[in-house]
Amino acid sequence: MSVEAYYECARNHAILKDGELQTGKIEETIERINPAKKDEILADFEQFRSYLSKRVKMAEAIGLNEEQLAVAAQKVAQYLAEHEEPRNAEENLLQQLWKVGEEQERHALAHLLVKLAQSKQADTH
Repeated sequence: MSVEAYYECARNHAILKDGELQTGKIEETIERINPAKKDEILADFEQFRSYLSKRVKMAEAIGLNEEQLAVAAQKVAQYLAEHEEPRNAEENLLQQLWKVGEEQERHALAHLLVKLAQSKQADTH
């Protein structure tokens, strides 16, 4: 990854130049996504999985470990549960699981979402 791409990623994706994840900026980062693009991403579960896969791959490339990825996924899932209506059956199931889950269970679900995104990467190779 080029230095320019790294700094662009850091500026737009809640990651500091030393690779530290700023979880407090995740909601702000999501809110900057163009509404039409957000609808495109969330309209179809495979599209969402593909988008998540690309973001996980980018985060891994700049050095985030699995726990950092899960923490970020948990913040994103919390945001989606609070601000977005499910657009398909898979998202509805994820939202229902999120709502009934305790903190530890939500964190485990976030780890599973990361694994799901990583498996998408493996599917395309």
